[in-house]
Amino acid sequence: MSSIRTEIEKARRIVVKAGSSSLTTPQGTIDADRIDALVDVLAARRADGAEVVFVSSGAIAAGLGPLGLPGRPPELALQQAAASVGQGLLFARYTSAFARHGVTVGQVLLTADDMMRRSHHRNAQRTLGELLHLGVLPIVNENDTVATDEIRFGDNDRLAALVAHLIRADALVLLSDVDALYTGDPRLPGARRVDEVRGPADLAEVALGASGRVGTGGMVTKVEAARIAGIPVVLTNAAQAAAALAGEPVGTLFHPQNGRRMSTRNLWLAHATTGQGRVLVDDGAVEAILHRGTSLLPAGVTGVEGDFAAGDPVDVCGPDGAVAARGLVNYDAAEIPELMGRSTRWLARELGPGYEREIIHRDHLVILTSE
Repeated sequence: MSSIRTEIEKARRIVVKAGSSSLTTPQGTIDADRIDALVDVLAARRADGAEVVFVSSGAIAAGLGPLGLPGRPPELALQQAAASVGQGLLFARYTSAFARHGVTVGQVLLTADDMMRRSHHRNAQRTLGELLHLGVLPIVNENDTVATDEIRFGDNDRLAALVAHLIRADALVLLSDVDALYTGDPRLPGARRVDEVRGPADLAEVALGASGRVGTGGMVTKVEAARIAGIPVVLTNAAQAAAALAGEPVGTLFHPQNGRRMSTRNLWLAHATTGQGRVLVDDGAVEAILHRGTSLLPAGVTGVEGDFAAGDPVDVCGPDGAVAARGLVNYDAAEIPELMGRSTRWLARELGPGYEREIIHRDHLVILTSE
């Protein structure tokens, strides 16, 4: 057994994520037998002394049958309606299944916005920590009933990786409808299983496919989740969940890629947002951001593109147009042209003390290039 597999076997705090396809029938209804089997695995690991957080998809899928919908609807309002119906059914099933093992569960519904806003982030962190302290097994899902297209995780793989950071988990297990990562569609000849991913070279031959019919995530989201998690990650199917948690050589093992974990806010900025505009900067500003960890000041700004408001995520681009960083901007797009090339001291003197602030503070700025 590899040392990384041993880390998973001995992990004291674990996040396990199951996709819709692992929990529902092809018709979109809850599969009680599959849920019971997975609950048995999670309860057993918890009985061994580990703290478990379960990230569960399936709310929308569980609501399809009761609403008479033939498949996942493209309209956001219908998805939210299905989630509203399905989330209650799904959680009731989990409550009953875990009760067989004497385990109390708590429901935690999150949006991407909760990961970005400092007060929401801290509240989510405190809530999950307190639930674990009380011996409760948290069941986390995206709050599909209120999330909008602009503030969605889009899949629970990324949510699981961010939750793992939020609770400082030791390991992450992603359960999918395939048993591992393959170089191509595993149903077709020539597809080769990838046993371990130590770095980008191991993904060179992998063709990352699109999502399935019921769920929203594909292999690309799972690889991305493993990359940002910063802890050992195993990708496999629900049938091999127990083996994966025991450190057995099943599925695909992703080795940690980051020597130091990002903050959850920076992970959200880097991997769960899209820049709402672009702030163009000179070479000096790029160098200061990348190598000295400074804030973005008005003096280094040379241009602005897009229509964004203060607080929006924007991309910071160098003279060559390449994105160097992304951050939460302190000004509306219309305000920035008057500030470009000026010192904050000059701005405070000429425009008032409210302008003596950064375009983007370094605490709300994440680097997106290895340069």
